[in-house]
Amino acid sequence: MKIANTHHMKEFGWTSPSGKFAGAGKQVSEALGRVHDSTDLEKRHPFDVEILRVPPGKIPYPYHSHSAQWEFYHVLSGTGKVRHLEGKDAIGPGDAFLFKPGEPHQLINDGTEDLIVTVVADNPIGESCHYPDSGKWLVRSPKSRLIRSEPLDYYDGEDARPE
Repeated sequence: MKIANTHHMKEFGWTSPSGKFAGAGKQVSEALGRVHDSTDLEKRHPFDVEILRVPPGKIPYPYHSHSAQWEFYHVLSGTGKVRHLEGKDAIGPGDAFLFKPGEPHQLINDGTEDLIVTVVADNPIGESCHYPDSGKWLVRSPKSRLIRSEPLDYYDGEDARPE
């Protein structure tokens, strides 16, 4: 058995070119031995766990849906909104919600402190994502990541869009 302490885990961060999208995460599953690009189910793990931190005024990623992936969210601290097909709902500590494949979603930190959320996803092999605001598709394979067939950046068409 392997134990990983999330208080000692290194956090990785990201920011879009305009700064609209930003966040940071701790990859709990990888600290427990998950091999990210492996197709071996013993090394891949059946689900992926991340502790996501979204700074005040930021959005961690564009509004998107997954073709096959389920995602579970549990808010640990902070406040914000979750955007979904029916609109936006306020979220805060203790709130838990789930998105099934095909349901677009996005987190927004409109609070004054970091929004900290545990995210659990099943990360199926061959997953693709759709970005309704820009009309893009992301297609993943174990060895590559493609956004349509044109050379586009992940944030192309997203930074300029309103929330």
